[in-house]
Amino acid sequence: MSSSNTKFSAVTGSVRKIKDNAADWHNLMLKWEKLNNDGFQFATNIVNMRNSQRDQQPPDDSPPASACQTFPSAVQQQAAGAAELQDECSRLQAVVDRMVVIVAKMEHLMSVQQGIQDLEEFQFGPEGRTSPLCHSWKTKEFEESSRVLLAAFSQELKLKQVILRELAHTAVADLHMVYLSCWLHQPFIPAQTRLALEALLLETGHRLL
Repeated sequence: MSSSNTKFSAVTGSVRKIKDNAADWHNLMLKWEKLNNDGFQFATNIVNMRNSQRDQQPPDDSPPASACQTFPSAVQQQAAGAAELQDECSRLQAVVDRMVVIVAKMEHLMSVQQGIQDLEEFQFGPEGRTSPLCHSWKTKEFEESSRVLLAAFSQELKLKQVILRELAHTAVADLHMVYLSCWLHQPFIPAQTRLALEALLLETGHRLL
């Protein structure tokens, strides 16, 4: 095989892999959004249960006799409530575990993109390929886009893990609202992160120009 044919084969291989990566990014982000919605519902259930438990606690100045008369049923209610709360916590844990898997797959996509970049630099020198691979981006721009996406989701995963750890153990209602808001609105995945994905899909032909 001639040198020109080898380079042409490398070009088509790189383009195909980059397009596959872009499609994988899109699919992983769709799965993440589904998990985020599911997790928000479970987190809301946890907060509602914690609030209900707090409301059911007898006031400090309640008569001792009254407390004794209701003690057996109160214990049963607390046990049932604790079991339900644990179930919701387990469901939220399962959501976060699946998010961990998604970020691991994103790390693999980043590794593949970095490998393409390294190959380009080996073939064409430190500056890489001078001509665009798809529409207008050079190989390095695909790598930079993947890095932005991975950084955003990695940080958001850390936040989700904190919320999972703290939500059921927090008794302060205002803090509950902060946790729920953070889970829903995902501060580490701002609009520009989603725009980065759209740009990647446009560049690779998955979105029409």
